[in-house]
Amino acid sequence: MAYRTSHGVLLQHAGDGAAAHTTTGARAIDPTIWRVVGTPLIAATHLGPLSGMGVAVKDLYAVAGQRVGAGNPTYLAEAPVQEHSAPAVQRLLDAGADVIGIAQTDEFAYSLAGVNAHYGTPPNPRAPGRVPGGSSSGPASAVASTQAAIGLGTDTAGSIRIPSAYQGLWGLRTTHGRISREGVHPLSWSFDTVGWMTRDAQTMDAVTQAMLPDRDTAALSGEVAVCVLPSQMVNADVAEAFGRSCDMMRNATLASGRARPDMWDELTLDADMFDGFLDIFSVVRGYEAWQANGGWVSGHFDAIAPDIAQRFRNDALIGETAYRQGLERLERSRAMVGSLVGDRVLLMPTAATVAPTLTEQDDPDTAAGTRKQTMRLTSLAGIGGLPALNMPIATAQGLPCGVCLIGPAGSDKALVTFGKELRRRLSA
Repeated sequence: MAYRTSHGVLLQHAGDGAAAHTTTGARAIDPTIWRVVGTPLIAATHLGPLSGMGVAVKDLYAVAGQRVGAGNPTYLAEAPVQEHSAPAVQRLLDAGADVIGIAQTDEFAYSLAGVNAHYGTPPNPRAPGRVPGGSSSGPASAVASTQAAIGLGTDTAGSIRIPSAYQGLWGLRTTHGRISREGVHPLSWSFDTVGWMTRDAQTMDAVTQAMLPDRDTAALSGEVAVCVLPSQMVNADVAEAFGRSCDMMRNATLASGRARPDMWDELTLDADMFDGFLDIFSVVRGYEAWQANGGWVSGHFDAIAPDIAQRFRNDALIGETAYRQGLERLERSRAMVGSLVGDRVLLMPTAATVAPTLTEQDDPDTAAGTRKQTMRLTSLAGIGGLPALNMPIATAQGLPCGVCLIGPAGSDKALVTFGKELRRRLSA
């Protein structure tokens, strides 16, 4: 059977472990993107603001009648069938969206590249021959290739923002704890957040309004701070695209009469602050990743990709004392970041580079360097527990990258509205 998405793409149904196949007039399932699809897999509860939209759900979420595979086939084979969908999935269904299927994730969501040793690397339709970004790699590719209107993912260290930047998508990491993570396979409860990706600002706004029916708990003042970063933190092509886009948005905003010149400012940040954030992140997330997954991982190291297995081995060495100290540093840093942002919007590059080529990703040293460089940027919102929105832009060479809008905790809906207006002015 085939399911026609809201954008006219036909997908062939395949159960868990089924091989991709072709049918005349329909597109074959790409197993690097999808683990399972349906006709639809789960229909909307009733009509709503998202009716006609199909959702690709990251393989960390409980979906009624399906298993959670977390990007690993051995884990999938041993996982129980879920009786109920996670609240975040159910909220989309209640808003009128259909779940098309379960999309692939980087193994245990422990990567930012989008590479999976077991299922393969999903394509990057906006930058062929380059990685898709992870760990919400499958949902991002499904949206970018028009097979779904909405990609439901998670963001711990940038797993919504990075694939969005690499594939030219809008992507929202919500305020930490604002949406329930019940029914979501954990990596780090101090940082895990629910998020989603779309191809345009209008759909992003519609999904955000549906997923966050309550009022924001924080308002935006309308002030903007453009982050000035050390040159080594961002590659030159991305830095140029970011600076050019910020200048255009500032000029358009001032010309509209909606802002005074003093409402757009610059904020100089130093590398040492980001290095401190990364140190906190590695300890707290690492300890929690082992607590959440170590029971299974310790008996299945041979079933896990070597790079992911090594991260877990390192995590197993983090003691509780170091973790408690890390939590204390996190609490202090979270307060500091909150004060730094205040009630304004911070603009900074979403990722330090454009999507690496598949060849670059195959080189361990290059891949590790890119991962660390980008995690420095994504750590600010992660440490702060703040909402962060990727607005897609492009380099002078036409490769996707992103401007990240970071707002105060609880300003998610206002942040999306602000980003939508900036895009409108940028496009005018």
